[in-house]
Amino acid sequence: MGVQNCMGVIMKTIKQIADEIGVSKQAVFYRIKKEPLSNALQPFMTNNDGVLTVSFDGETLIKTDFLRNNSYQTFDAKEATKRDSFDAPFDASIIDLLRETIDTLKTQLESKDKQLESKDKQIEELTLTIKSLSESINAANQTKLAETIIDTQSSLPPASEKVSIWDKLFKRNKN
Repeated sequence: MGVQNCMGVIMKTIKQIADEIGVSKQAVFYRIKKEPLSNALQPFMTNNDGVLTVSFDGETLIKTDFLRNNSYQTFDAKEATKRDSFDAPFDASIIDLLRETIDTLKTQLESKDKQLESKDKQIEELTLTIKSLSESINAANQTKLAETIIDTQSSLPPASEKVSIWDKLFKRNKN
């Protein structure tokens, strides 16, 4: 049984993982310090008070690396039995887990694609609405401007009735 970190994630020690695989703790430390496993494990490992713990994803990487390379250290018959009984279910369970994860991710991706398609339609509709409103506002402004010009022209005296400055000074009408 592992320990829970502050976020509730179950973390296992290197010793616990080594016991499950059937190898020594030193073999696990040796493997996790080598590339490419070293870099891949960094986000999944924490050091709490000198005890190195690994999350489930990191544990899976370590176990997969050991199964892939099959370079176990020497161990006794009891450990060999432990390892042999571990290999088959581990491979099947990892494959099942990966398939489930892939199916879940595909479903989520399809859902997101539909959401994006819906958002694209909304954006198109909003763009058309904005264009229509803009045209309506421009038409209203043009109408208002035309009315202002007409009002201004009607308040001006007719061009034929020009009044001279002398007439204005002496307040004479030409009628």
